[in-house]
Amino acid sequence: MPLFADIEQRAQALRQQLHHHAHRYYVLDAPAIPDADYDRLFRELQALEEAHPELRRPDSPTQRVGGKPLDGFAKVRHQVPMLSIRTETDIEATGARNFDTRMRRELRLGEADPPVEYVAELKFDGLAINLRYEHGVLVQAATRGDGEVGEDVTQNIRTVGQIPLRLEGDASLPVPRVLEVRGEVYMRRDDFERMNEQQRAKIDSGAKNEKTFVNPRNAAAGAVRQLDPAIAAQRPLSFFAYGWGEIGGGPDFVTHAQVLQAFKTWGVPVSDRVRVTRGADELVAFHQAVGQDRDQLPFDIDGVVYKVNSLALQRQLGFVTREPRWAVAHKFPAQEQTTTVEAIDVQVGRTGKLTPVAKLAPVFVGGVTVTNATLHNEDEARRKDVRVGDHVIVRRAGDVIPEVVAVVPERRTHDAPPFTMPRQCPVCGSDAVREEGEADYRCTGGLFCAAQRKQALLHFGQRRALDIEGLGEKLVDQLVDAGIIRTLPDLYRLGLGHLAALERMGDKSAQNLLANLEQSKQTTLPRFLFGLGIRHVGEATARDLARHFGSLDPIMAASPDRLLQVPDVGPIVAESLHTFFAQPHNREVVEQLRACGLHWPEGEPAPVASLPLAGKTVVLTGTLPTLSREEAKTMLEAAGAKVAASVSRKTDYLVAGTEAGSKLDKARELGTVILDEVGLKALLLSGN
Repeated sequence: MPLFADIEQRAQALRQQLHHHAHRYYVLDAPAIPDADYDRLFRELQALEEAHPELRRPDSPTQRVGGKPLDGFAKVRHQVPMLSIRTETDIEATGARNFDTRMRRELRLGEADPPVEYVAELKFDGLAINLRYEHGVLVQAATRGDGEVGEDVTQNIRTVGQIPLRLEGDASLPVPRVLEVRGEVYMRRDDFERMNEQQRAKIDSGAKNEKTFVNPRNAAAGAVRQLDPAIAAQRPLSFFAYGWGEIGGGPDFVTHAQVLQAFKTWGVPVSDRVRVTRGADELVAFHQAVGQDRDQLPFDIDGVVYKVNSLALQRQLGFVTREPRWAVAHKFPAQEQTTTVEAIDVQVGRTGKLTPVAKLAPVFVGGVTVTNATLHNEDEARRKDVRVGDHVIVRRAGDVIPEVVAVVPERRTHDAPPFTMPRQCPVCGSDAVREEGEADYRCTGGLFCAAQRKQALLHFGQRRALDIEGLGEKLVDQLVDAGIIRTLPDLYRLGLGHLAALERMGDKSAQNLLANLEQSKQTTLPRFLFGLGIRHVGEATARDLARHFGSLDPIMAASPDRLLQVPDVGPIVAESLHTFFAQPHNREVVEQLRACGLHWPEGEPAPVASLPLAGKTVVLTGTLPTLSREEAKTMLEAAGAKVAASVSRKTDYLVAGTEAGSKLDKARELGTVILDEVGLKALLLSGN
């Protein structure tokens, strides 16, 4: 019987694995594998036991619901067992139809009989809780435990604001003498992210024994099972009810939906996504609608639940060993799976940001095959301690880039070194720097780096920079993808032959573009500086630099200390400028642009004190008779004024045209001097 011996050994191995993972999931709140992996192991054991009933053991995970209670909590025996429900593993529409077919068969319904009525609900990803109310007052809260015996977590549950301490009924719908409400304690995604941000701040400040949480489900479960209720009270928990245990002395309910509606009336939270449906088609529609909305929900779900609505039919259908016949959980594609890290590469984004990316053994997660997952930045990669060869849990939700959630440390069988971000750009070799207070490293070769080529061209040609009309995103894509342009000076080496070969580029369009390129060679120093795309150098800073230095060469040669003498230039901007011009690649691009004929007026630095409106703040609003907003702004800044976007107590003048709006009201309220276009021109002439 060697074949049977192999099957018996496999069943024993599966039992051991499932016991181990159930202990980590239910008792330690530290799962080592995603739910989808656990479900696969469970289904394999279930199939073996169905094919060979003699392999069933009393301690098999298929014969029980969950894990043992923690020794640190008092034990609670459930008056009505907290059973789990069957999982429909067919994630397509046929999964809903399979359930409806099975119900009709169990109820002996023919084709002529009306459709079965169901309650369709969300399958929350949290911790199951039984709330016991006596005479409307919460007296006990217990976890599921092994389905028969759970853990008394009353003190912790009392800290959950959504769970009422007293139920409110009336004469038409009195609260039962005894009512056990069953539902899910969970954590909203936004609450989870805020909590993890706080944890990261503690870790960064040097706090010991602090950690971030893997996912909202783990965070919620860990909070409920804190031995110190004060700690549980700090965790932002929520609750939804979906069922009940013991009910004594209450109204006579006919349907499942009636009970849930009564819960809402008594003050118990119930999801507003509960629907009463009829037949398979409406189950399918519910599953598809929730699937489309899944990523926009404020909390995690991993499927939906269908229940026969009639309580009489529920009693008729009854139970099998560990689950009711009248309910099923219909899963969505798993959003977390386990795979291995084959390599860690560093990608360079359009703006120069360096991002470590885990190259994965292909894994199907969230409905697609994933081979790459972001590690965000060096700090995050080190915090999670992701290394080549590791088994990791990968998460994908909707269109969000897949990410590595956590490492499975117990499966690490090697000693690969921790990840370290390279200090040179892997694309162009320029220095990669991390500014103070920032999490990301960035390539400093913005004008030379191939990864930033398209972004650099689009920024350089925009209206507020060199203003190259016709140089749009589609054209830039074609020029770069065809290898015609590799760096900014290549723009000015274009000819009709290059452009004529491009898709949808006619002679007229090509000639117009070449004319616009020629026209852009005559520019200003502020526009040119802004067009270089130096990090933190916007239009205002470019003007301040040009005004302070008068010409480009002193700016390129300036030390950080010298740059700090420019008004409104702080340490971050000064360091960014110095680092940019310290890169030989960037200096070479600037010189080549000059050689291509780009030029601008230069002169001696303008003493700030000599400018007529130096130190004055002006706000523009409405439409002026003859000046555009941009023209007025240029004139004011040339006179030394700072042009602000909103009115405040620091505003010296408001220049108002027609349809001025709320800024004019604010200026009147603050007593700000208000000018029209004539007044603006007079101010520019007088300087005060």
